[in-house]
Amino acid sequence: MPDPSKVLTLLRHAATLLRAAPGRHGRLMRLPPTATELLIAGDMHGHVENFREVHKRANLTANPGRHLLVQEVVHGSRLYPAGGDRSHQLLDLVAALACQFPGRIHFLPGNHEYAQRHNRRVEREGLDCNELFRQGVEVAYGADASTVMAAYDALIDAAPLAVLTPNRLFASHTIIPPGKLGDFSLATLETEPDTEALRPGGWAYCLMWSRDVSEQAAEAFRQRVDADWLVTGHIVCETGHTWPNPFQIILDTHSSPACSLLVPLNEPLTTEIIQAGISTW
Repeated sequence: MPDPSKVLTLLRHAATLLRAAPGRHGRLMRLPPTATELLIAGDMHGHVENFREVHKRANLTANPGRHLLVQEVVHGSRLYPAGGDRSHQLLDLVAALACQFPGRIHFLPGNHEYAQRHNRRVEREGLDCNELFRQGVEVAYGADASTVMAAYDALIDAAPLAVLTPNRLFASHTIIPPGKLGDFSLATLETEPDTEALRPGGWAYCLMWSRDVSEQAAEAFRQRVDADWLVTGHIVCETGHTWPNPFQIILDTHSSPACSLLVPLNEPLTTEIIQAGISTW
């Protein structure tokens, strides 16, 4: 069993660093001028091997201007022999990287983190993902499970909901459909979501749960967030990525083939530059 005291120290320090990252305002992360590249992964869902591959490709030590963005890491298919979801291990790894590379690791929670954090039932193949996750934490941490769960909740609460690059790329788990935009803007993201925002139909809820990827939806959303390009996850892609409309690319890193995207941050982005930055394995 991992040492609970060490894991708790790691998780709590990572949460502090995520909130204190340069360029962080509310739940929006604006990448600072020192950032020269961004490697983006899609949904991870506990896939430790794909996370390690993403980490290898990021090569953060050799590329000090490069930042890494990962999203939706919980609720996977790998279980402990005694039962329980092992995907909490990926939260531990994200926290460890955040501590090793302060301000350069960006974790975007998705609808599965939201479901786990707010106890909203979500299923996979008829199984309760939240309950499996809790069981996994109990298998790993025994009597300290509830304390570790609270630290995971705090880490999720500390994570941004979107990342905006200097060259107008906006990354979030998904996009808010036109009918739910209301008065949403970047200024909204620079605050903490209240209870209404987290309820079904609220802006924070829709930013993690909606599935409208039409050209109309992407155009309306990118105008609200003052971006040219949208990079999201949330939707399974059989080839690791897909372009549902001219302004948006969806990445999927939870299975095989898996996909990541490396983009420069010091020049305008084009379709050709984005295509060249797509990597599949």
